[in-house]
Amino acid sequence: MASAKHIALQRTVPVYDAADVVIVGGGPAGTAAAIGASRCGRKTILLEHSGQLGGMGTLGNVSIFMGVGNVTGIYREIVSEVLPAALPDTHHESIWPQYSPFELRRYLNRKLEKEGVKVYYHTSFVSAVMEGKRIAGVVANTREGLRAFEGRVVVDCTGDARVASDAGVPVRSGRDEDGLTQPMTLMFMMQDTGKPVKPYLPEDCYRYEKVEDLPQGRLLHWSRMGDGTLLVNMTRVKGNGANIEDVNYAEKEALRQVFSVANFLQRTSHPNHILSHIPGQVGVRETNQIVGRYTLTEEDLLSGRRFEDVVAQTNYEIDIHNPTGGASTDERGLDGYDIPYRCMLPEAVEGLLVAGRSISATHVAMSSMRVQATCYALGQAAGVAASLAVEANTPLHRVTIPELHRILERQGVAFVRA
Repeated sequence: MASAKHIALQRTVPVYDAADVVIVGGGPAGTAAAIGASRCGRKTILLEHSGQLGGMGTLGNVSIFMGVGNVTGIYREIVSEVLPAALPDTHHESIWPQYSPFELRRYLNRKLEKEGVKVYYHTSFVSAVMEGKRIAGVVANTREGLRAFEGRVVVDCTGDARVASDAGVPVRSGRDEDGLTQPMTLMFMMQDTGKPVKPYLPEDCYRYEKVEDLPQGRLLHWSRMGDGTLLVNMTRVKGNGANIEDVNYAEKEALRQVFSVANFLQRTSHPNHILSHIPGQVGVRETNQIVGRYTLTEEDLLSGRRFEDVVAQTNYEIDIHNPTGGASTDERGLDGYDIPYRCMLPEAVEGLLVAGRSISATHVAMSSMRVQATCYALGQAAGVAASLAVEANTPLHRVTIPELHRILERQGVAFVRA
């Protein structure tokens, strides 16, 4: 339980490095932002709290790209280099390729080396360095203690709006009526051994007898890799992944559900499969959204709205896993819509962009734009916009959209034009 007591902390922290663009968070948005900025000739630093890039795609074993109609830009490039057989003919054809999180991790390491991005692993955000209303860098916890990283522009790709919140940007969380967020899930892998295996169920786990008993009340798994690997998305734990106690509980409860679901599959549809891989942390769908210059809404999605300052497009469905933890999911198909640049721009702080799932969006809108492909698109646009602001020595909100679109097109981005 949180204490009401506060401790004032004042420290002198050495500046370890400085760059034109400092990006915090090495998930899809962060990696794409780093590539986009570096390709514009800007010195780029990427700070990642773990030992690997890729976000939930590698850390949480969310190793399938959900079907979206924006296979373009850096995301398309990654698919072409990692999963060439899955690459669609057009930029806007939905694909659902499953990939190896281990191979993607190795690939991203090498990719960012080639792009000239300096990646600092095991470097966790601590606080924003503010000069009035402008962010001038961040303080991070490293293997050598607290160190500062100065940047002319900072891009928050933490997924939780950690940098933005600390810099004073208002944030909101969950649905309007009660603040509940989508539940967390620990995805895992099972492997076909070619012969029956003995089902295993630890004593503190659950014995599910029928599909309706399962945490999601449904079967949800994929076996598209062709090597007998089954990727399972069937656990569900209520809570907000940015809350200390919620995530403490989720890590334990989700692991119990993994063993329980695996046992159910062994006893029913997959008698030859063993539990082969459990990632090191639970997957988080939703935490905080910034209050930006524009907030993406459910109506924008349903109406297929287009914006002049578009930076990403998708047709991924509204996909809300029940925030109460119950076994239901709100799934509604969409034809496609734009996400405007203003969703990444905070109102109150200069020098800061927010990319990835914590952009300015409502609970319903976020459920669609949160998937990896769209986060890659948002990150790439943020990296390019940051570079243009640095080059022109202009505030981020004054970046010209035609020039942003021109550079994005040069980097392989193609937009559907209504």
